[in-house]
Amino acid sequence: MMWRIAVVCLSLLAAGPSQAQEVIRLARIADIPDQYVGGEMLRAVYARLNIKLEFEDVPGKRALALSSAGEVDGEIQRIGTLSRDYPTLIQVTPAINYIEPAVFTTKLHFDVVGWNSIRDYSIGIVRGVGSSEAGTRGMARVTATTSLESMVKMLDADRFDVMVTDLFSGLVAVRKLNLEARIHPLSPPLERISIYHHLHERHRDLVPKVGKVIGQMEASGELARLRETLIKQVLSGM
Repeated sequence: MMWRIAVVCLSLLAAGPSQAQEVIRLARIADIPDQYVGGEMLRAVYARLNIKLEFEDVPGKRALALSSAGEVDGEIQRIGTLSRDYPTLIQVTPAINYIEPAVFTTKLHFDVVGWNSIRDYSIGIVRGVGSSEAGTRGMARVTATTSLESMVKMLDADRFDVMVTDLFSGLVAVRKLNLEARIHPLSPPLERISIYHHLHERHRDLVPKVGKVIGQMEASGELARLRETLIKQVLSGM
């Protein structure tokens, strides 16, 4: 994808003396633009610690299987309750990013007032995306798709009434498939969710160090500026 080009510039910025650098490999949910943004934000964080990041692009459920088993070193960003279900993954605080789950549709028009607004509709979500799974839990007609792009195509084909994904990623996917005239987000987003970097328990000693840098970059406004820059790069590269 064209928006992946941005990784080259940021990689060069993050690169220090390569022979001295430790390498951390993180699971990244494939083809989710917000995972790309969060990964590049973390790349800048880890550069402060002279640690190089690499990413393993896999589906959401596969990512959790790899990270919780320690086959990779952690997750870029997940919801704050992740450690309850995956106790080998330790949450790094403060939050690295946030997402705004939103409702996308082709034909419907209504004001969104939380998750109950969509309870009576057929709903598409991406399997392994914790915020979508939690928000739609107990709803009668939920279809879990294998990827964001396949979900957008299924909505376009009227396989369900609405789909749920984070607002930014949904806008990118719809634009990429040239479906902006047909698929639109409803307002406001369902909620805003803080999301956290997670490391496998074998990196327990690294957790406070990474958290300290995140906190410093958040306090200075650097994280927010970097997020804004990355989002603009992704959208302008479409």
